[in-house]
Amino acid sequence: MNQPILKTNRLLLRPFHHNDTFAINTLAGNKNVSDTTLTIPHPYTLCMAEEWLSTHEHDWLNKLRVTYAIAKKDNNELLGSISLVEINGSIAKLGYWIGEPYWGNGYCTEALNVILKYAFKNLGLEKVLAEHLSSNPASGRVMQKNEMQHVDSAKMLDRNKKLAKVELYEITAT
Repeated sequence: MNQPILKTNRLLLRPFHHNDTFAINTLAGNKNVSDTTLTIPHPYTLCMAEEWLSTHEHDWLNKLRVTYAIAKKDNNELLGSISLVEINGSIAKLGYWIGEPYWGNGYCTEALNVILKYAFKNLGLEKVLAEHLSSNPASGRVMQKNEMQHVDSAKMLDRNKKLAKVELYEITAT
C-alpha cells in the first residue's frame, strides 16, 4: 500500500521525493533549525539528506515510521517534515521541523492536527508521545494547540551527545 497524501486548507503532507534533497539540505541544514531539535546535526550535509530519504519507503512498508514532507498545497514548496517514529504497537513518537523562513505561520500546528487524526483513525494508534527542547517553547505551543498534554520534564542526550532539558507531551485517542 502506498503512503497516502494528507491535505489541509493550506498544506499537503506527502511522501518525500528524491528531488526534495536539496531543499531538505537547505532547510534542515540551517543552524537555527538544528538548534531547535534534539536530533538534527549541524552541519547537515547533502549526503545526510539523501541517506535519510533512503529510509522512508522501507520504514513505511514495515510500519516502523511514517514520514511526511510538509508542503504548500498551491505550489508543492517544501516547508519541513513531520513524522511518527518508533511505532511500537499502538504507540508512536512524534517528530517535526519547519524551515526557518516558514516559522510563525501556523504550518506545524496545521500539519500536526492532520497527522494526529490520521494516526488515530487510520493507523490505529492509541497514544502519541512527543518532546521538545525546553529552550524551544514554540514547539510546545504547537503541541498544546493540538490538545497534547504536558506530562513531565526530563534530561536527554541531544544531537551533540550533551544532556538537554526537554518537555514531554502525550495525547491519547478519544
